[in-house]
Amino acid sequence: MKILTELRARFREVLANFDGDVESLLDMIRPSQDARFGDYQANMAMPLGKKLNRQPREIANEIVSVVGLDDICSQVEVAGPGFVNLTISDQWLTDQVNDLSNSTEIQIDTVVEPKTYVIDYSSPNVAKPMHVGHIRSTVIGDSLSRVLSYAGHNVIRDNHLGDWGTQFGMIIYGFKHFVDEDAFKEEPVKE
Repeated sequence: MKILTELRARFREVLANFDGDVESLLDMIRPSQDARFGDYQANMAMPLGKKLNRQPREIANEIVSVVGLDDICSQVEVAGPGFVNLTISDQWLTDQVNDLSNSTEIQIDTVVEPKTYVIDYSSPNVAKPMHVGHIRSTVIGDSLSRVLSYAGHNVIRDNHLGDWGTQFGMIIYGFKHFVDEDAFKEEPVKE
């Protein structure tokens, strides 16, 4: 469950009583820039106050009294001239995480404006032995690629083979002129 989607769903019906342009008002519910003001902030009372010729703080109090956030928010505060500060309840978050961990399906909204991401995997130097860091980077890159793709983004996956010009020439020359066949069969990368 997406928190912002849930908050907007709860505010939608209440805001329809004030103004027909509900979507632009719902866009004013955003993650807070400063944790002192809660987890989310909503300033829809400001434009409503101007449009309805009423005090924004009065409108914010009216919205908060009707919207019904007791189960999702531990604190709902009207601050300043009419900002609504929302602090998400730890218990509600815990319940959501538990529900998600018991679910076999992840439900997320796809992005509205997909972006293109280039994910560079481990890109090992082919003339040197690989190590656990290469595997780690590959797993992280693949995980990020899958998450971004699932969300609806375009992902370009790249595993760049670095240093292969001169290095490859040296390997080919060394293989043709200096290779120890038995050592090569035992440890080809080292040889």
